[in-house]
Amino acid sequence: MRNYLTLLFLIVCSSAIAQQLPTRWDELSAPEWPAALEKSARTCILPIGILEKHGPHAPLGNDLIHVREIAARVTKNEYAVIFPDYFYGQINEARHQPGTFALPSNLILDLLQATCDEIARNGFNKIIILNGHGGNPEFIKFFMQSLLNKRHDYAVYFYTPGNDADYQKENQKLRKTPPSTDLHAGESETSTMLYLRPDLIHPEKGTQQSGADQKRLNLTNLYTPIWWYASYPNHYAGQGDKATKELGKLIVDHEITGFTNALKQVKADTQTLKLQEEFYNRVDSVGKR
Repeated sequence: MRNYLTLLFLIVCSSAIAQQLPTRWDELSAPEWPAALEKSARTCILPIGILEKHGPHAPLGNDLIHVREIAARVTKNEYAVIFPDYFYGQINEARHQPGTFALPSNLILDLLQATCDEIARNGFNKIIILNGHGGNPEFIKFFMQSLLNKRHDYAVYFYTPGNDADYQKENQKLRKTPPSTDLHAGESETSTMLYLRPDLIHPEKGTQQSGADQKRLNLTNLYTPIWWYASYPNHYAGQGDKATKELGKLIVDHEITGFTNALKQVKADTQTLKLQEEFYNRVDSVGKR
């Protein structure tokens, strides 16, 4: 009887621990690790931000804080492990502004590769990137395509949010500035942070510098890396002073819904790893038949 009660006690304790598992990697203990792997379906979220100027009114870590908050809110209802703060992305275009943290291109590629390898070494075979910085998608996609150059026993997914018609209609009702000019630290980004972290945002300072397009280049069908600086030398594109918590809440709720659905898909996905393995096997067989 005593042994039965002891076993029952251990089962109850284990269940309680599993329900209270931290979602952040750095807040888990080593003994909790197996339970975290099981509960997450071996899925790890990698929120990627940046350190850069966000106009005169928002924090340097705006993008990182944003995705960190979204990941934290999503994992309250759909469990996954969240990798700690990661701000090593592409931000060379802001090197003229104080507080920018820009590493060489080869280093950020190697660092992201090493980070994913280490995440996988610790038991995760699905990594979903949640990006908050507009200058990162091309870099992230190039990194992901480069994964096919060498066999990996894990899959990486890059979440790219969609914009459904109903959301766009509500967004248009609440916004005060045109989407075409709302690019960086403008109404949308500032509204989001005003809702998530009002203690860090000062919309009233948004008029201290210009966020208007300076139109200092007149090129057609040509790309040059100085284009952003030519248009927005203040590293500010929009009108942050027009931000509202109402718009911020709409954006955040939409992001939480979208990322929750994506996370569920990743956790349930069994095909990507199989297809990836099939691809690597076919690569290895080339020239051997």
